[in-house]
Amino acid sequence: MAGKSGNAFDFNLFKRLLRYTRPYRLTFYFVGFAAIVLSFFSVVRPYLTRLTIDNSIVPKDGDNLIYYISLMIGALVLEVVSQFSFIFFANWLGQQVIRDIRVNLFEHMLNFKKQYYDKSAVGRLVTRAVSDIETIASIFSQGLFMIISDLLKMLVVLGFMFFQSWRLTLLVLAVLPFILYATRVFQKKMKVAFEEVRTQVSNLNSYVQERITGMKIVQIFGREQIEYERFKDINDKHRKAWVRTVWYNSIFFPIAEIASSITIGLVVWFGGLRVVESDTLSLGIIVMFIELAQMLFRPLRQIADKFNTLQMGMVAANRVFGILDTESTIQDEGEIEAKNLVGEIQFKDVRFSYIEEEEVLKGISFEVKAGETIAIVGATGAGKSTIINLLSRFYEIDSGSISIDNTNIKDFTLKSLRNEIAVVLQDVFLFADTIMSNITLNHEDISEEEVIEAAKQIGVHKFIETLPNGYYYNVKERGVMLSSGQRQLIAFLRAYVSNPSILVLDEATSSVDSYSEQLIQEATDKITQGRTSIVIAHRLATVKKADKIIVMDSGEIVEIGNHQQLLQQENGYYRNLYEVQFMEEEQV
Repeated sequence: MAGKSGNAFDFNLFKRLLRYTRPYRLTFYFVGFAAIVLSFFSVVRPYLTRLTIDNSIVPKDGDNLIYYISLMIGALVLEVVSQFSFIFFANWLGQQVIRDIRVNLFEHMLNFKKQYYDKSAVGRLVTRAVSDIETIASIFSQGLFMIISDLLKMLVVLGFMFFQSWRLTLLVLAVLPFILYATRVFQKKMKVAFEEVRTQVSNLNSYVQERITGMKIVQIFGREQIEYERFKDINDKHRKAWVRTVWYNSIFFPIAEIASSITIGLVVWFGGLRVVESDTLSLGIIVMFIELAQMLFRPLRQIADKFNTLQMGMVAANRVFGILDTESTIQDEGEIEAKNLVGEIQFKDVRFSYIEEEEVLKGISFEVKAGETIAIVGATGAGKSTIINLLSRFYEIDSGSISIDNTNIKDFTLKSLRNEIAVVLQDVFLFADTIMSNITLNHEDISEEEVIEAAKQIGVHKFIETLPNGYYYNVKERGVMLSSGQRQLIAFLRAYVSNPSILVLDEATSSVDSYSEQLIQEATDKITQGRTSIVIAHRLATVKKADKIIVMDSGEIVEIGNHQQLLQQENGYYRNLYEVQFMEEEQV
């Protein structure tokens, strides 16, 4: 992880980032070599300028002038080729690195516990996976190698200046400590400023994404003006963070420019006196030193500018590695492949809490026989959906055990376990893709013919055929082109084609028209036939047909039995629930 804010550079973070260049070490070394070549070219042109002035222009030798101009053209061509190679391969390397980091990040995020996403803003995660990683690329394309190239240029220029005239060189260096100090202060300030910029970018992305996704709620409750004012405030903080970086740049670069101008003035003054008073210096050397001094200070200014880029990339890398370092995955240490399960389920004294010391399930125990359909009923917050999440190991239980076919679910490999359990959630999520892709989830083993046959079996084929392009109708983001009932039917079909051993249904029929509800009921009957099914029941028809009904209240099982058995219990929880809720439904 990166060091504390204000530290100019974090070498541990940088070394970790460089590990991603190992597969491309030849390109890495080539770019480094190109930087060295460019540093030597930096003194070739000024030196040729000196020779041209002293050997051609001052003695008025036309033949020599053409000769030196030809040399300058040749040197320029070689420098251009080196510059092209340097820029192209530095950018190529950056793109390769961020591709690998993005793949690692997405793979890591795919295995996070559901609990991680419960606590993390989607907008921030999107910022990390997209814009932050893109910023990391600039470390290689505009930061690291550019800084190395500039430092090499400065060293070569400085050594060459001493070789040509140590007096003029010391004159140039008199201003250098001041520039170095200003650069150091600038780097520290910019580190803090860029961390604030990335924070505000994340806040802005998160806010905009959530409000666009929930725009219907914003408009229904008339919160447009309130959300507008909040957006203005967040956007203003984003602006202030960027203005702070502009402020530091506005101070540093004029200071560097003034120092450079003062240095050139000193060279002209001191060198000019030497030319006038003696022959120790030539006109060509003075012109060369003016050019070399500019080449010495220009990299300093560029290094500061490139360091800005490097700092932004390092801040972004720190945030991305922060996610990569997050340990929030379900332990997948099982070695048993869950295949063709019979479907016997056992919960033994299972306790679970989302927040420590606030138990949601308080030691529940029950059994489901193979092929049996059980319904779980109870008030909101009773713990019904939690049972579904635990069975598929989206969360880890605090204590107790959950077994399938007398094998603890922790002993199964996580992938094989989830392959044997199909879940239809209350809130159906569809991707912005075709119906076919949403059903198969791009699984290569599920053919179009199998999907169509399954659709016919559960009674949704006709509905899909009425849509434009049928199974290749694009439902857009979150399936907005379909009604809630239609989305539910697609979810049933998605579960059915996966041919699970265990089926979990979190039924949702509120806001569903009577025709869709009838199709859903028919689909439920078909899909639960012959397999173990757990249903969070919202409809009387499903509850009555269940082999067993589990009644929950405040994280505890208060009653278990079938429909008739539970109705016979006077003042029973289920009977009261039936009389209040289900009886009205039955009458309707």
